[in-house]
Amino acid sequence: MPEPLFILCPPRSYSSIVCGMLGQHPQCYGLPELNLFLADTIGEIWYGSTFFRSSGFHGICRTLAQLHSGEQTEEAVILAKEWITARPSWPVRRLFDHIQELVGDRILIDKSPSTLFRRDHLERLLRVYPNANILHLIRHPRGMGESLITLRKTDKSLKFFDQLVTDAQRLDPERMWRNSHEMAVALTDPLPLGQCMRVKGELMMSQLDVFLPQLCEWLGIRSDAEAIAAMMHPEDSPYARLGPANAPGGNDPNFLQDPKVDMARLARLKEPSLVGELSWRTGDGFRPKTIRLAKQLGYA
Repeated sequence: MPEPLFILCPPRSYSSIVCGMLGQHPQCYGLPELNLFLADTIGEIWYGSTFFRSSGFHGICRTLAQLHSGEQTEEAVILAKEWITARPSWPVRRLFDHIQELVGDRILIDKSPSTLFRRDHLERLLRVYPNANILHLIRHPRGMGESLITLRKTDKSLKFFDQLVTDAQRLDPERMWRNSHEMAVALTDPLPLGQCMRVKGELMMSQLDVFLPQLCEWLGIRSDAEAIAAMMHPEDSPYARLGPANAPGGNDPNFLQDPKVDMARLARLKEPSLVGELSWRTGDGFRPKTIRLAKQLGYA
């Protein structure tokens, strides 16, 4: 079976649309947010995480409903929950391998932002899947921060941030951005050459004709016109819409409302400035260490 692809990034970093596009490749299978690396076993995740019990389970239940029952209805989600809770001693690797068996030899793609909320989450991922492909996806700290603040004001389901990050991080998107990317850089830099690809989201999304074939070649999968055309339709994914009432989420709320690739909007993407006042912190700009990291990651 192929090694999975894990997309590492904090929230609001283009991961939903990127996972959706890659997942429509004929040799891939894009997943909703599984959040499987919060602990070692299914039981520890299910019963030990308030976040998982409140909304973090939506992605895994929608996945198992789709793959076990062929549909994402309330009844299928109930069956998925029963299946999961009957296996509390299963290691997370066994559950992930079960999903792999159900989809066959396609590359599984997961983009759970919770993986970067604590160092032990990412360490667990790299320990469980030491040879997995890693896509470190980056968005400018200003763009990510403004997008997160806007979504927090409109989507009450984002209470999971309160359960997964520290008080300081919860109050300041800049710290979430910096801590997440510092962790990703520190733990992926030692990986063998070629195992991790680091990509600026703004650049990728504005040049899909360049980056999609490159990503395909990196993963060792087809990069022909037919495959690329399929990737331009993330809305065709079974997870690119709201789920049933008992598991509606599992992905970025905005993506679930409008998963299509908007080429006109993407053509207008520009990198914001690292200089100037932050909209969420009146009278203040980015900290020097945030600016240093952003420049290290390619932002001017």
